[in-house]
Amino acid sequence: MLEFKVLKQSEKSKARLGLLKTANGIVETPTLVPVATQAVVKTLTSEEAAAAGSQMLICNTFHLRLKPGEKFVKSAGGLHKFMNWPRPLMTDSGGFQVFSLGFGKDLGVGKIIKEKTGEIVRLGQQPKLLKITDEGVHFTSFLDGSRLFLGPEESMKIQQALGADIIFAFDECPPPAAEHAYIKKSLERTHRWAKVCLKAKRNKHQALFGIVQGGRYKDLRQESARFINSQPFDGFGIGGEFGEDKKSMMQMLGWVTEELDPKKPRHLLGVGYLEDIPKIIKQGIDTFDCIVPTHYARHGIAFISSGTLDLLKSVFLKDKKPLDPKCSCAVCANYSRSYISHLFRAKEITALKLLTFHNLFFFNQYVSKIREDIRNNKV
Repeated sequence: MLEFKVLKQSEKSKARLGLLKTANGIVETPTLVPVATQAVVKTLTSEEAAAAGSQMLICNTFHLRLKPGEKFVKSAGGLHKFMNWPRPLMTDSGGFQVFSLGFGKDLGVGKIIKEKTGEIVRLGQQPKLLKITDEGVHFTSFLDGSRLFLGPEESMKIQQALGADIIFAFDECPPPAAEHAYIKKSLERTHRWAKVCLKAKRNKHQALFGIVQGGRYKDLRQESARFINSQPFDGFGIGGEFGEDKKSMMQMLGWVTEELDPKKPRHLLGVGYLEDIPKIIKQGIDTFDCIVPTHYARHGIAFISSGTLDLLKSVFLKDKKPLDPKCSCAVCANYSRSYISHLFRAKEITALKLLTFHNLFFFNQYVSKIREDIRNNKV
């Protein structure tokens, strides 16, 4: 079962140092939780993900349901043994796919609207490739077109078979630019599902987090936070869309964290650009998952102490310096910008591994420094 202890509360912000204890180890918080969608951090072995400083990973319930299927994972001894990861694990509920494969795909938008589309999702509107009902969501598999139903009970069964240390209640991640009436109806559904998830949970060794939704609306965000806080969850997830800019996101997080039990851990779902990390930690977030360090690496972008490098540019073929002279990772100790740039231009897959390792190491060290700053009363 889960134990969480706040070791230090900052006097300058809502930031806090904590220890998250699970059956598979202890996590120092705040921390980044790298995304291991299909039971792997793309391009890295589990040993390499650990060597990059990762304390805990999050896997994707929906995708693991499609392949290989939770029964195969369970027969292999659960996710930890299946992927050879002896540290703590999370699995999401599948609720994000309600958005990403639904209105997110239809409208071409993410959780933060970069450009206004002019389209508003109205009460009663349905996405093209899935159907949302009060019982759950009917998906069309992008693999073979087969139908898949996922509701709160199904999500709990899958996550319990996968065997992660922390699992999440099934929810509807609502689309950005949805009207108040749509979000209110969606929230009522998510709250009903939260109660079903609590009843359906059987594995006492897993911690169950409830998810706060409510879109961009203050009244609904606070209503959701109060409701989820009133239920016997082991911790909280904060999900959904986060407005039109980063300032709005921080305001939304403030609305939510003020309503949550400070003795329980808070996880922010799917947010973690480098510039966001100090801000969300200052809002009292303990853990957060994000694909940025790994996704950008696969597109040739290195994060370094002075900014970013686009290693697809030919100028780096002549650059013999390490990616970041200030970085102590194995990639920076042994390989040059020139070599890694060459690998990308030659389409060698080793380039993806090297840059993913560096970026993940860089992000983990960045968060480690913030933990140290909280400890020293600087944040």
